[in-house]
Amino acid sequence: MTTQNSAADVDRALKAKHRAMWAQGDYPSLAAEIIPELGAILVEACGVGPGQRVLDVGAGSGNAAIPAALAGADVVASDLTPELFEAGRLVAERQGARLTWREADAEALPFGDGEFDTVLSCVGVMFAPHHDRAAGELVRVCRPGGTIGLLSWTPQGFIGRMFAVMKPYAPPPPPGAQPPPLWGEEDHVRALLGDRVTDVRAERRTVRVDRFATPEAFRDYFKERYGPTISVYRNIAGEPDRAAALDRDLVALARDGDLSAGQDGTVLEWEYLLFTARRST
Repeated sequence: MTTQNSAADVDRALKAKHRAMWAQGDYPSLAAEIIPELGAILVEACGVGPGQRVLDVGAGSGNAAIPAALAGADVVASDLTPELFEAGRLVAERQGARLTWREADAEALPFGDGEFDTVLSCVGVMFAPHHDRAAGELVRVCRPGGTIGLLSWTPQGFIGRMFAVMKPYAPPPPPGAQPPPLWGEEDHVRALLGDRVTDVRAERRTVRVDRFATPEAFRDYFKERYGPTISVYRNIAGEPDRAAALDRDLVALARDGDLSAGQDGTVLEWEYLLFTARRST
C-alpha cells in the first residue's frame, strides 16, 4: 500500500508540474496566431458532423474543439490545465460555438467506456508523459467503430527539432516519461494503439509559419509564450552562460529552417503527422 501511495503521489506531483508548465506564458494566443488552421484540419479529417459526441483531449483553448462544435457536434474540451479554458470560452462565444469545458488528465479520463463517437487531439495528448496510458484512454472512451484522430509534431520536423535543441538545458525527464514528438512517428502510434484500431490513415503534412520577422523574433516569442520553452529557461535561470547558449541555439534552429531565400521575414515549415483510425468493434 505504501508503494502504491508513493507512486500516486509521484504521479500527482508530475501532473501538477505539467499543469503549471502549460499555464505559463500565453499558449492560447500562440495557438491562435501561429497554428489556427490545424484544429479544423483534424476535425475535417475525422469527419466530425452534426449529432456526434466528440471529446478533444489536451484541448488547450479549443483549437480543435471549437471547429468541432461549429460543425454541429456535441463537444467536450478536456485539458489538464483549466487555466487555458477562459481564452477558449471567449473565442467560442465570439464564434457562436457551444461546448463543455472539463478539467481532465489524458492518462485517466473521467469519462465512461465508449462514451464518444470521435476522440481527437491536436498537438495535445502528445504531451502526456506516459504514452501507453494516454493511448489506452483514447481507445477506452471511444465507442467501437468510432474515430480516433491525432495531429502531432514529428521528431524530424521543426518543433521536434526544437525540443531536441532544448533537451540539454532541461531537467531530466521523470522515470517512464517518453518524448512528446514520438507521437509524430506513425510506427509509434500504431504500436501504441495496436489491434484496438483499424482503418488507419497516416499522412505527414506541414504548416507554413511566416509570422516572425527574424529568427531572434521567433526565439523571443517562444521564450515569452510557450510553456515548455519558458520552463527550460527557468531551469537554467542561474546559469547565464547556458541561457545565452540556448538563445544562440534557438536562433540557429530558426535560421537553419528559414525558407525565405533572403526575402523579408522568416518563413518556416512545421511538419506534423495527421493520424486517423477507427476503434475496432
